[in-house]
Amino acid sequence: MSRPYHLFKYNHTESDNFTVIAHRGASAYYPENTIASFQGAISMGADMVELDVQLTKDGAVVVFHDEKITRCTNGKDRVADHTLIELKALDAGSWFDKKYQAVKIPTLAEVLSLCRDKIAVNIEIKNESVTDAVAGGIEEKSLKIAEQSGMHEHIVFSSFDPRAIKHLRQIDSSVAVAVLFEKGHYDSKLPSDIIESLGADAFNCSQNELNSKWLSNLKLNNIPLNIYTVNDENNMKRLIKMGISGIFTNTPDILKRVVTVIQ
Repeated sequence: MSRPYHLFKYNHTESDNFTVIAHRGASAYYPENTIASFQGAISMGADMVELDVQLTKDGAVVVFHDEKITRCTNGKDRVADHTLIELKALDAGSWFDKKYQAVKIPTLAEVLSLCRDKIAVNIEIKNESVTDAVAGGIEEKSLKIAEQSGMHEHIVFSSFDPRAIKHLRQIDSSVAVAVLFEKGHYDSKLPSDIIESLGADAFNCSQNELNSKWLSNLKLNNIPLNIYTVNDENNMKRLIKMGISGIFTNTPDILKRVVTVIQ
């Protein structure tokens, strides 16, 4: 398939083939995975925002990273232990800065409504919500919300769990999907073999996992490669010069500036 992330940008051009991906929004400056963080990424000129989705106790799709809500809210226990109404009652901003005490956990639908006509979106399906079931799970629910948002052509799905990738493909063969590499699932397989086995479009891994063998394999097979999470300017420059397709960063303003200088 091999669809690079830049194809999902609004108003993309073939000459503009690198993607600045705001990791959980502009999360160095705002509480992660919140409307404030995604608004920040848009204002900084990021090409795409990355977010994480999980299911609530009553089956709603919310945007939140950790399995437990302790770190980023004033609540406790897991996302899955609470209904949407209960989660919406929590303070999801004070942990970052007291001025964000009114910030709430957003639903996927709310975030896509904000992003529509402004910025592309990478939706990561969190392992915690993935099951063996294809029908009625987080993948199907998220796909439905994406379709209803009118943003289908500007969304890429990703997951560390290969079951989620397979489910997404089974439900909608046209959806763009990316593998988030997890060694425990793939052992010593080359990226091209992983991509082929799952029918995925792109390969995403950490900067520490990337090696010359992988890079050669990905380039030889024309597979887009995106690296996370890079906030150091020198590492940004090094990776861009290596010819990767995109970078996930908490500081999209810095990456945007680096890309502009290099290109």
